[in-house]
Amino acid sequence: MNSNQKEYIKFSHAETLMPQEEMLEISKKKSNLTIGLPKESIQQENRICLVPKAVGLLVKNGHKVLVENDAGKAAHFSDNEYSEAGGQIVNHSEEIFKADIILKVAPLTDNEIKLLKSKQAIFSSLQLPSQDKNYFKKLIAKKSTAIAFEKIQDKSGTFPVIRSISEIIGATSIFIAAEYLCNPEYGKGSMLGGFTGITPTEVVILGAGTVAENAARVAMGMGAMVKIFDNSIYKLRRLQNNLGTRLFTSIFQPEVLLKSLKTADVVIGAVHSSEGMTPCLVSEDMVRQMKYGSVIIDVSIDQGGCVETSSPTTHKNPVFKKYDVTHYCVPNIASMVPHTASYALSNLFAPIIL
Repeated sequence: MNSNQKEYIKFSHAETLMPQEEMLEISKKKSNLTIGLPKESIQQENRICLVPKAVGLLVKNGHKVLVENDAGKAAHFSDNEYSEAGGQIVNHSEEIFKADIILKVAPLTDNEIKLLKSKQAIFSSLQLPSQDKNYFKKLIAKKSTAIAFEKIQDKSGTFPVIRSISEIIGATSIFIAAEYLCNPEYGKGSMLGGFTGITPTEVVILGAGTVAENAARVAMGMGAMVKIFDNSIYKLRRLQNNLGTRLFTSIFQPEVLLKSLKTADVVIGAVHSSEGMTPCLVSEDMVRQMKYGSVIIDVSIDQGGCVETSSPTTHKNPVFKKYDVTHYCVPNIASMVPHTASYALSNLFAPIIL
């Protein structure tokens, strides 16, 4: 045989005539689930876990989706949109909480836990540090599988829900600061950014995580001068690399921080603690020395806040002034942009259920 010719496996004439077993793909039987989308009972929560397009996708894959009447209204999704996507509009919460899977943004209330049947899966933000043992005993009594979506971790080691929402919060915090900075009542009537011949706005960001990165990205895009403080050199270096530019960074040295606070127009508190409560990084005396009409956005308020003068506010009454400094301390900033935030949640939950 010529060495250049390829060798092939040869079958005898008898073998080719023998009946062969046909290889057929064994189809995997998918279980059809009933998914419930209740209306949020907490007034400040405007988001919903699945948008109409995601509901349509789940229905096409054989699942049944129950949507409580007006569940998506606060996020600007109508019942008609959910109905056209294949969702079933339900008028009573009792029916929703009979579903196999409950998708809810805020933690279940005691009354909602009572409506649960046995052995259900619940996706929600459990806000573990704020719950006591009795809360979890009630869920255990119902034999529920409760999944805190802020604790969901992917293969890369990141927390996709937290990261996605943090991106939105970071960008939104700058837009909020810009709104109050230009308000003559709460700010100085000045625009956030940099303009030809005019000194740019100074933005101080406490923390170097996802919130800080996206806040810095938006602020720099508007022309502001950004300073970032964090005790992790690794995080500071990573943030600079992600932004693709060099900017002012420092660890939390009180003298350096105070010097920056004195000239700051906007301060973003974006410190996150894995232990539940954030440390107080800006003292009351530091706030007293800040400029008249400056703005503090304490994103960390849901973990106690990183500014001593911070106190939780609501979407209806979001700000207060202390030492002529405007404080914005709403715990769930993402709920201010519920339409966008709902898409972020939906993009994560729909593939999980599929």
